[in-house]
Amino acid sequence: MTDGGRSVLARPDDFESLSSGGYDMAEVGVTRFPTPSTPRTTPAASPAPRGESPLYAAPERPRRPEHAVVVAIDFGTTYSGYAFSFVSSPGAIHVMRRAAGGDPGLNNQKTPTALLLSPEAEFSAFGFAARDAYHDLEPRQAAEWLYFDKFKLSLHTDASLGVDTYIPAANGQCISALLVFAHALSFFRRQALDELDDLLGYEMPAGQIRWVITVPAIWRQHAKQFMRQAAYKAGLCSEGRREDLLIALEPEVASVYCHSLRLHELVHEGADRVSVYVPSRGEEARTGAAVQMVRGTRYLVVDCGGGTVDITVHEVLDSEHRRLKEVYKASGGPYGSVGVDMQFESLLGDIFGAEFVSGFRSRRPAAWIDLMVAFEARKRAASPDKASPLNVALPFAFISEFKKVRGKKVEQAVKNYRGGQVRYTDGMLRLDSELMQHLFAPTLDKITEQVESLFDMVSNMQYLFLVGGFSESKLLQERMKRTFSDRIKVVIPQEVSLAILRGAVLFGLDPSVIQVRRCTMTYGVGVLNKFMRGIHPQGKLLVRDGREWCADIFDKFVTADQSVGVGETLLRRYTPARADQTTIVLHLYCSHKEKVMFVTDDGVEKCGTLKLILEGTAPSPAKRREIQVRMRFGDTEILASAVDLVSQRSVTAHINFLNL
Repeated sequence: MTDGGRSVLARPDDFESLSSGGYDMAEVGVTRFPTPSTPRTTPAASPAPRGESPLYAAPERPRRPEHAVVVAIDFGTTYSGYAFSFVSSPGAIHVMRRAAGGDPGLNNQKTPTALLLSPEAEFSAFGFAARDAYHDLEPRQAAEWLYFDKFKLSLHTDASLGVDTYIPAANGQCISALLVFAHALSFFRRQALDELDDLLGYEMPAGQIRWVITVPAIWRQHAKQFMRQAAYKAGLCSEGRREDLLIALEPEVASVYCHSLRLHELVHEGADRVSVYVPSRGEEARTGAAVQMVRGTRYLVVDCGGGTVDITVHEVLDSEHRRLKEVYKASGGPYGSVGVDMQFESLLGDIFGAEFVSGFRSRRPAAWIDLMVAFEARKRAASPDKASPLNVALPFAFISEFKKVRGKKVEQAVKNYRGGQVRYTDGMLRLDSELMQHLFAPTLDKITEQVESLFDMVSNMQYLFLVGGFSESKLLQERMKRTFSDRIKVVIPQEVSLAILRGAVLFGLDPSVIQVRRCTMTYGVGVLNKFMRGIHPQGKLLVRDGREWCADIFDKFVTADQSVGVGETLLRRYTPARADQTTIVLHLYCSHKEKVMFVTDDGVEKCGTLKLILEGTAPSPAKRREIQVRMRFGDTEILASAVDLVSQRSVTAHINFLNL
């Protein structure tokens, strides 16, 4: 409501009869000082204001913890790994020890994102070790043990994600998602600490380590917060020292890595390909080589991983000090390499029957994993220049069970398949090269569409960096070069699958490298304001004590694609509705739309809560208690802090995007 120029959030006992969705947030009454309909921000490149306005404050200077080493974990959908660097030697990035086991002929510097738990949900193995141990289990044992792979996808697809979310293992049994992710992160914590101990000869104190965990930039806030909670549970750090953990955005850190490359030593391979010469660790340390990008250079980073494709556009603000700004909000979608896996599964269903394939996957999960591992190797070998068929080994369990269940041999089913381009010989499913390219096509089309759309939104882009594990695919590389090389230089760095990992370490060493980010969504809270006839719909009219109010007003904090400087804070002031009030709870709303008027508009959803804990004695009735809230939207996570302006004491502010 508006009272003397202030907007008031209603108390629940005032409006018990109302059912409007906008009143979900009105658990307690507060007063908010008026703000413009479109918030203003101070460009990060401009000098920071010396004083504070009622709406915006100068960027906060983050406290710099004394970290001796940065350990980054690239938690991927299909493959994961870690790397570290000492603050005293930032030019030397140590990638994790090569994992035991692995696939012959493939780069195994990272390990599969696969977790094996005992029937009691205790940790057993991770990575290649988990995959191999699961393979060696007897069928009856495999039905009891808990095997997880590609489980990161659940954080992107589950809109109701919370600490009580459960995800299924390969045998169908559901386990706490938080426990699964904590087990995986705990594995990397132990591995990294063991390697540091061996290197140093003593145990590294926990407080001297800054941890970095990478996540897709297109992830919503609840998924980022979930990863942070899993990291706390895994023992990476405590909630009391949240500054020891950074959540990093995958395409963003890839951009940091690409910016560190020596572009003045580009090697042109014909008109449609640009490769990058990457100096060895020793040479880089000797020469101090760095990317020579001039101020104003814009480039596109396309991070193609196992589960998602993340795209960001950055511009160089300061080439000497490696300072970047985001030009357009992160985009992408679930167009990773698992899309090719899904096409292969669909092909198996067409050949052998979808019902049989689904049943086999449930009855013989270990054998199914073997089949998909065999396909993964052939998928990586696919190339536009390869004319010979690609052989995928069918597990003996698949062959024997098909005959038992369907009453005919595998070769008969393959022979009867009308799609052609598939043969069966000596236990091998032989896929013609054209068929393999057909399996890739839907995923490549989606990626191409996403990149194409950015050329309509952003001008003067000079480079397109292709990074991520899926970017090793020759089919993907060829598609990107063929589609875009006439408009932009396509750059494929060496060790493309390690770009995120190396970039995450660089980001952990200097988080200020990104100076400006773009908001991916519009955020705000629901308020009541003075009803304006002719502007507000009649259905939103609310009359109390002879005054007319408009319900469900969406009070914006920031707008989608709005440019926000890192550390820049947005100010709001609230006052409790009652003198004895001990908490204020505000419900946060979000939308992909830039123009939002009501919290009940299409595309607007409640996404979190901001809870303020009011401690101490309330001031006298003559003094109105005012709580000033600082919201930070320029970091990789949305942050909040608060202070009681009367007592000048800090107020505990909990911002929560999970259903804790």
